Amino acid sequence: MDKPKIYLETTMFSFYYGSETTPEYRQHKADTRAVFELVKSGEYEAFTSHLATDELADDPNREKRIGMLGLVPEYGVKVLPFVGEAQRLTQLYIREGAVSPAWKTDAAHIAITAVNGLDFIVSLNFAHIVRPWTVERVRKVNFREGYKPIGIYRRSEVLEL
Repeated sequence: MDKPKIYLETTMFSFYYGSETTPEYRQHKADTRAVFELVKSGEYEAFTSHLATDELADDPNREKRIGMLGLVPEYGVKVLPFVGEAQRLTQLYIREGAVSPAWKTDAAHIAITAVNGLDFIVSLNFAHIVRPWTVERVRKVNFREGYKPIGIYRRSEVLEL
């Protein structure tokens, strides 16, 4: 059986190097690092996109920025482009109300996952990506457009798979 192909959205890289100290944040960070270790051990084949790496490159904290971008080669994360069909699907997600137009990049992360035939996207973005409304709308659009269903998961859900 092929290993599942997962898309790591920007928040996965950000939480890896997060510095907040609340118990909830520390748990998010630990779970995020555990997902990366599953990638390293070969449980998952990991992908991200140029959109995510561009977001990471914009982080004002130089040390964090270098660390986050370094995770891509360290864990063998493949970087996918945002072109053609992914752009069209992004617009459909926005038009169908899955993601607000104000959060186009979040819709694009999901579209890249679908267009490239990945199994699921992993995110800690609970406001725009990992939420029931988005999951349901994306499912409907993907079905109508002929894409296989994709999972949209929190990092803790990936650890339970």
